[in-house]
Amino acid sequence: MTNMIKTLKKSVWCSIVLGTALATIFLTTRASAQDQQEDPPSRVARLGYLQGSVSFQPAGETDWVGAVPNRPMSTGDQLWTDQDSRADVQLGSAVIRLGANTGFSFLNLDDDTAQIQLTSGVINITVRRLGEDDSFEVDTPNQAFTIFQPGHYRVEASADGSYTVISVRAGEGEATGNGETYTLHGGQRGTFSGTDSLNVDVVDIGGPDEFDTWSEGRDHRYDYSPSAQYLSHDVVGYEDLDDYGDWRADSNYGHVWFPNQVAVGWAPYHQGHWDWISPWGWTWVDDSSWGYAPFHYGRWVSVGGRWGWVAGPVAVRAVYAPALVVFIGGGPGGFGGNVGWFPLGPREVYVPSYHVSQAYVNRVNVSNTTVNISTVTNVYNTTIINNTTNITNITYANRNVQGAVMVVPQHAFVSAQPVARAAVAVSAREIASAPMSSRVAVAPTRESVMGAKAATAGRVAAPPTAVANRQVVAKKTPPPPPVPFAKQQQALAAHPGQPLARSEVQTLRPANTAAVRPMVKQAPPGKPATPNVGRPGNPPNVARPGQPAAPANQPMNRPGNPPASNERPAATNPAQPNRPSPPPNQPAPAQPNNRPAMNQQNNRPETTEPSNRPETNRPPAAQPNRPQPNQPEMNRQPAAQPNNRTEPTRPENNQPPPNRNQPVPRPQTPPPAERPQERTPPPAAAKPAAPPQKQQPKAQTPEEKKQEQERQKREQQKPPGE
Repeated sequence: MTNMIKTLKKSVWCSIVLGTALATIFLTTRASAQDQQEDPPSRVARLGYLQGSVSFQPAGETDWVGAVPNRPMSTGDQLWTDQDSRADVQLGSAVIRLGANTGFSFLNLDDDTAQIQLTSGVINITVRRLGEDDSFEVDTPNQAFTIFQPGHYRVEASADGSYTVISVRAGEGEATGNGETYTLHGGQRGTFSGTDSLNVDVVDIGGPDEFDTWSEGRDHRYDYSPSAQYLSHDVVGYEDLDDYGDWRADSNYGHVWFPNQVAVGWAPYHQGHWDWISPWGWTWVDDSSWGYAPFHYGRWVSVGGRWGWVAGPVAVRAVYAPALVVFIGGGPGGFGGNVGWFPLGPREVYVPSYHVSQAYVNRVNVSNTTVNISTVTNVYNTTIINNTTNITNITYANRNVQGAVMVVPQHAFVSAQPVARAAVAVSAREIASAPMSSRVAVAPTRESVMGAKAATAGRVAAPPTAVANRQVVAKKTPPPPPVPFAKQQQALAAHPGQPLARSEVQTLRPANTAAVRPMVKQAPPGKPATPNVGRPGNPPNVARPGQPAAPANQPMNRPGNPPASNERPAATNPAQPNRPSPPPNQPAPAQPNNRPAMNQQNNRPETTEPSNRPETNRPPAAQPNRPQPNQPEMNRQPAAQPNNRTEPTRPENNQPPPNRNQPVPRPQTPPPAERPQERTPPPAAAKPAAPPQKQQPKAQTPEEKKQEQERQKREQQKPPGE
């Protein structure tokens, strides 16, 4: 009996221990899952090139201000390009280019979804990579277009919202509207007319206009960027580094990029301003035309008195950060009411000021520098778990570099003023004694949200009321719209410098969540339908949305001369080393005419170069002698690296290819050299070009049909003999 009691007690004790352990694991897992739900997206869009009058509306706000290059964009942000204006928005895996009179916004942008709202105008989209679980959707007033493959797409929404024109130069997608679905393949152009009922005409695609030519010229800068071999393809804006610096090998840090067009005494994070962008909080916006990638990825180091940028590992998907700095002063305990900061160095841990999980902290660090996970974990436990913002036990390399620290008054910091103009001189002794922190304890104001051009609110071009209030059709349900800053301001003031968690923001939303997206109409489930194919089209001089009419008797596939930008200087001609091949499952780049040999210096094609390449299923223009697209792409001899250095060792890719249909690459594309970090299978073979003398007519839009009817009526009313 005694032994039985002992055995029973032991079993009960073991059950208690096991139950406690399981409960601990469950609660830890649950807490970890909840923490990860608070993580922000690991990617944002970059507002890159600007030309003409481009206006910006931050998420949740109602005022329009002048757009600023290098501003990060995310869900809810809106753009308006006025007459004779253009812009491009970069995602890393894709780029969207806006023509004139275009209303654009992100209904959703996260790690897996890019959902675009196009209320009017025209956009060109180049999708370079598309994962198996990725969703890319363009919503217009009468349909939702889902992109299935990497490729080149053009979407046009009429000024009155009555029709949409979709051109697929390469790739494949599906339009959904009014309970029907229509698939478009490479080389097709579809016109979707009507809102209550949908009439669809599909013809072979025509030649490019000047906007298409300009867009392809911008693509060339990415397709042939020498910087691509030194960093992850997910680093946004790396092609801008080519014309403003050079890469050099360093025994301690690997390949380092050094800017070569900066003033004496220049230091990173000294030329720009701070914006408040949810859910990341204080975000650096640099003034330099190349100033995006080096300030949201990687680390900075001072080598021989010169600042250089060290990118993260090539084979790791890059994670965006709002600013990779350490703050000193700021808020209570600051020095003299000022805020200071300096850049993080290689192998130093970045601690986010926003709500994140431990997994996110690991990703944002290991993707941007070479650092041990245990080091990241120790810093995470010290600062985030223990809720300690002050940093006292870490020695930062750049803190003691002469000229590294920038200090400004708090008012200049929160009002998005250019920091270089507001800089305050402080001594090394003051810097050494000031407290360091991962978060600057300063609450944002409305100026912080509106950005550097907050003073232009109400004084810039804005979309017409009909366009601004126009509803679009969506296939994928977007998230609720962002909460205005005015509703968040009181809660933000309670914890200065720390953005609200998603759960906190949710409490500020209207109780009736069913009506929070009045500008979006959910598309009903669609059934495959058959369009009208090959109907007679219109003359080529009828204007498209956002485009002027082409002069009479002028071919649509003429070479264009893209206008110069008033924001960014034209690209110069740097050395052109071996360009690694584009990642598989992305469209092949268009080859510029007369491209020099890979080892030839200073002959890189200009970004404004006209494009005469043939598109899939459309008449090809005359071509110079070029390598054919079916040549082998691998094992080309590598070109000389900057300063004649050897090519760094690249990790092999062992990821399985996704089961995604392959894109149709552009013809006449010579094979770039081998490129590392390939994540998706190679593109399918190119379709042969159509016979050169036959061009298919375009489908008539409702406006064009009306014009044709009026012309015929006038002809019938003419007296005989005229």
